[in-house]
Amino acid sequence: MITRAAVVAEAREWIGTPYHHQATQKGVGADCGGLVAGVAMALGIVPPTWWRDTFEPAFGGYGKQPFNGSLSRVCESFMARVHDEPAPGDVLLLRFAAEPQHMGIVADYRHGGLSMIHALKSVAYVTEHRFAIAWRDRVVGVYRMPGVE
Repeated sequence: MITRAAVVAEAREWIGTPYHHQATQKGVGADCGGLVAGVAMALGIVPPTWWRDTFEPAFGGYGKQPFNGSLSRVCESFMARVHDEPAPGDVLLLRFAAEPQHMGIVADYRHGGLSMIHALKSVAYVTEHRFAIAWRDRVVGVYRMPGVE
């Protein structure tokens, strides 16, 4: 069993990792999906070769603006959908436009409430900030990685 706190702690170790499309390497580069996958691989939730052996053949080559439900399919195939309010360690699926195109990991905000850890191109690296209403309004799904309690 992996704790929610372990997911959050590992995700926080990625803060400052430069944004790099389709990358999954802490301190080197990650995009939003690569952060989630990298955390899962680092914690042994999935094998260390999961991105190369499982993700890439099924979902690789996604664009910088994922479309046709690609991120939804990734989440549905890899994680369990949560129908409760997001909690630390959960994964958020968000949209900026018509369909989901972003992911982040929920954390406990040091000033109270929740925060979100994610790789954001406009910021240029993995960052953490309060999970404000503007972000909550973009959520289209909350997921839990396998074995996380």
